[in-house]
Parts: sequence; C-alpha cells; structure tokens
Amino acid sequence: MTTPALHLVPAPAPAGAPAPAAPHPSSPPAAAQVLSRCRELVAPALGEAIGTLHPWVAEMARYALGRCEVGGAPADHDQGKGVRQALAVLGAETVSGPAGAGVPAAVAVELVHVFSLLHDDIMDGDALRRGRPAVWKAYGTGPAVLAGDALFALAVETMALTPQAGSAVRQLTTALGDLVRGQADDLLFADRPWTGPGAVGVGEYEVMAERKTGALLGCALALGARLAGAPDGTVTVLDRAGRHLGVAFQIADDVLGIWGDPSVTGKPVHSDLRQGKKTLPVLAALGGAGYGELDDLLSAPDSLDASGVRRATALVERAGGRAAAVRAARRRLAAADALLAGLPLAQGPAAELRTLLSALADRRV
Repeated sequence: MTTPALHLVPAPAPAGAPAPAAPHPSSPPAAAQVLSRCRELVAPALGEAIGTLHPWVAEMARYALGRCEVGGAPADHDQGKGVRQALAVLGAETVSGPAGAGVPAAVAVELVHVFSLLHDDIMDGDALRRGRPAVWKAYGTGPAVLAGDALFALAVETMALTPQAGSAVRQLTTALGDLVRGQADDLLFADRPWTGPGAVGVGEYEVMAERKTGALLGCALALGARLAGAPDGTVTVLDRAGRHLGVAFQIADDVLGIWGDPSVTGKPVHSDLRQGKKTLPVLAALGGAGYGELDDLLSAPDSLDASGVRRATALVERAGGRAAAVRAARRRLAAADALLAGLPLAQGPAAELRTLLSALADRRV
C-alpha cells in the first residue's frame, strides 16, 4: 500500500485548476459513506443494548448520543461520526468475516467511547458537547457519572455475551486500562511547566496520545477481527495499527485546535492555546531554538488575550511546531499503513479501511 497523504488543513485549489477527477468505478467508497454504512448497521443493536439499562440512565445515554432531549422526547441531533463503530465492522470484514460479526464489538467500543466523553466533560469542565449542554450540565454531575459507569459496565457485558467472551473481555479491558492511564497523564500534564525540568516531552505526549486515543481505536479494529475468527497474530497487528492511527488522529486534532476552521472543528479558534493545553505543535515548538517569547506567553495566562493568542500561534508556526506535528502524524499513519500491508486482508474492505484511516488522520470526516 502507498502511504496516504496528510494535509490536515487543505490549501485552496489554484484559480482555474481543473475539477478533481471523478472516482474510478472500482474505487472504494468515500470515508463518509463507509461511516454511514457502518452506523446504520450498528444502530439497532446499540439501541437495543441501551434499552436494557435503567430507564433514566438509558435516557441520559440516548441524550448523549443525540437521540433524545432532556425528558426523553425523540430527537435527531449530531450523533458523532461513529469512527469506532466503523473500525469494528471493518475489522471483521477485512479478515473475510461478515459485517455482522463486528457489530457486538462496535456496540461495546461505542459504549466505552460515550462513557469516556461523559466523564471527560466533567473532568475538563466542558459545558457543551456537539453544540448542546453536556450530560452533566443537562442532568447534573452525579447522574452523568452514574450514566458513564452504566455504559462502561454494559460494554463489558456485551463482550461477555459473545462466544469469544474470555479473549474479547480481556481485549476491551486492556484498552480501558490504557485509556485511563492516558487520561491520567493528560490531566497531570496540565500542572507541569512548559520548559525546563519537569516539562512534557514530545515522546511523553505520544505515549499519552496512544493510550488516551489510540487504545480504543486499536481495540475496535482488533475486536471486530477477533469476533470474526481472526488468529491472534492478526488481531495483535490490527490493534497496533489502530493505535498508530489514534496518535495521528490526536495530532491532527491538535493542529486543528490551533489553526482549524471553527465551522469544521466545532471549537473556537485557538481554543487549545487559550486553555493552555499541552499539544504536540506547541511542545515541538518549545523544543527548538528561540522559544523564549513563546514560553513567556504560555507561562502567563493573563497574556493570552486575543492578541496574545495570535502572537503565540505565529510563534508556534515560526518555530516549526506545526510542521513537526504534521510530520509526526505522517509517520504514525505510515506505520499503520505498513502494518496493514503486511496482513492477508480482504481486498475490498482493506481498501475501505485505508480510505477511512487517511480521512481520519487528515480530519476530512
């Protein structure tokens, strides 16, 4: 396989440039189509699983998924892309299993993902999620914690009911353990200095991102393949590929958090800089020469007003932070691609998977 391109923030086409060529009839579906197909396949099983919860907890879960309003009235809000669901389904299909074999894995990883978002919003103090009040704002902190706990337990139960219960539960709980470790590191990073002794290094950041973001993406791919009967060696390689993707995905998110279009990202421009988040572009910039002014700005939060943030953004780019982040994401995407190329995967699903991985790391879906 050829390593996909990674642009992160696409440049406009030159004036007078020809329109992009239409896809060849044998080309894999676009990433958005793959995501939509997988979401539709998984939706009934996900709804059925949530329906087994206590009615109040189930309502909070449906609210988190955009399926209802507070009080339970049906709604059709943004339900997210369903990335982890799609990876689980494609994990089954790439090892020549039926798509349905990956559905229980898709349900489990989606439940874990929503659980993590409920708790993350509380830990980060984020009042909004996808343009609506976060669950803890809509229902209260205690109820949101309860709903997250219930989704976590339901995810484990979903895997425990599969024929591969033992290995499937171990796969899921290993990813959960890594996710918690990554989240713990991310929270601790906030209290560490930007430079000098105790500063967060780029290597530490990538370990954190692999755990916090990559573990569940790798688990989704691996669980789908495991439930479709793939051998342990294949499952392990798919898990590793998904973890590399997770780091690339997180780095792309970091880049967009500083330079992205708010209409695409859903976050205010420069939001990560304003919050003082330890993101890869900033850490890479601080690791180079001439970072003194940037360190001064970041170390004095009162200086990060509108003009201060614009200045910090320019300094990060001038110091090579943005370019370094893109290179790091490309390396991770290339590593994932190389791992997939070494497996005997079904050609059509593998092409869809590669299309999806490229689009996710490039944040085009």
